[in-house]
Amino acid sequence: MRNGLLARAGMRIADACERFFPDAFVFALAAIVLVFLGGLAIGVPAPKLASEFGGGFWSLVNFTMQMALVIIGGFVVASSPPVARLTARLAAVPKSGRGAVAFVAAFAMLSSLLSWGLSLIFTGLLVREITRRFDASHRRVDYRAIGAAAYLGLGSVWALGLSSSAALLQATKSSIPASLLPITGVIPLTQTIFLWQNAVTAIVLISVSVIVAYVSAPRDEDARTAQSLGVVFEPVADDAPELRTPGDRAENNPILSVVIALLMFWYLGQQFVEKGGLAALDLNNFNFAFLAAGLLLHWRPRSFLRAVAKSVPATAGVLIQFPFYGGIFGMISKTPIAQRLAELFLLVSSRTTFPLFVALYSALLGMFVPSGGGKWVIEAPYVMAAANAFHLHLGWTVQIYNAAEALPNLINPFWMLPLMGILGVKARDLAGYSILQLLFHVPLVLLLCWLFAETLPYLAPVTQ
Repeated sequence: MRNGLLARAGMRIADACERFFPDAFVFALAAIVLVFLGGLAIGVPAPKLASEFGGGFWSLVNFTMQMALVIIGGFVVASSPPVARLTARLAAVPKSGRGAVAFVAAFAMLSSLLSWGLSLIFTGLLVREITRRFDASHRRVDYRAIGAAAYLGLGSVWALGLSSSAALLQATKSSIPASLLPITGVIPLTQTIFLWQNAVTAIVLISVSVIVAYVSAPRDEDARTAQSLGVVFEPVADDAPELRTPGDRAENNPILSVVIALLMFWYLGQQFVEKGGLAALDLNNFNFAFLAAGLLLHWRPRSFLRAVAKSVPATAGVLIQFPFYGGIFGMISKTPIAQRLAELFLLVSSRTTFPLFVALYSALLGMFVPSGGGKWVIEAPYVMAAANAFHLHLGWTVQIYNAAEALPNLINPFWMLPLMGILGVKARDLAGYSILQLLFHVPLVLLLCWLFAETLPYLAPVTQ
């Protein structure tokens, strides 16, 4: 039996990507150059651009730490012994190579609606376990296809769920830059990720992605396995500790972990009572909950700390690149660039076509600034100003951004970094099948963003 058209296309694109993909940092540096040249083109003095670049460089320090903790919290929970046992049970479900790819795709997207950090780490560990089981039973699954399937949460629907950086930022007054607050106001999650239009968008994208993942996976005899790619797995879980000294016993005593975890959950309960359920779901409480769960699931302080240590390398891209995004934000928001871009949106679009322009622009900018939250603070000042001028629903404008900003993730390797570390691959190994998904996602996202924009009334900024 021959491979189908999609399977042949996926293999060819994957082969090409192995040769031509650069590092994500290259895209960030290119974005700085483009913004700087764009500022010069509209008459902004070079010293002014340089000053605002440097002034904005540290403006996202708080948000950078929040994003790093999303990755750390996801890894800590996903690598805990109870979740590791769950991973082993889930890995026994798929029986065929194509079934395994489709199963991983569905799991990655559904889990990303809860936490993109958890989705990347948990699904990556799931792929490792499935691959190990297949190798042990002499079955074959294409490692590139199943690895790309594990990335689909970040490449499709993560920003439509509870870990949407833009939606959580807009729901958290303290996280909204002071210059942005009067334009957008505080937008509760009920007006972004909990809109029924958002739920339908997520369901459609998940369904189509699973089908494409299944059909595009190569047949077993053509599959490139982990072994053929030279991938050797190192154990994630720690061995049982040796308790030689009083210090060892203290580090492995669960009492302090349990007490502190319960204290943290107590605080979260107070937050939900005081603010109301959805209003309490901001970035700080989100990360707080995952760290509390990690303490409880790892049980022993030493196990928790080792999991944190293993997760830190995956945050390197966030820690070094977010300050550069802050510099871009400074050049745009503190110069006439933001106003000119807002005027451009008003000039080239109408109330009807504005959602399409926002989606296309957000996807294009995401090639250079691959960060849902970091890119939002760059884009929001002029996009939301234009949305106000057109009297469009501000919450759905955020969701248009969320749906579209995931598209470049299927090309830009930045958010593949944590997954690549777990799977032992390079971005070029995963990009072929991701790009194939992109060909289906682009028309769907544009259609749904435009269609649902007409179903919602204007939502004016509220700063309280």
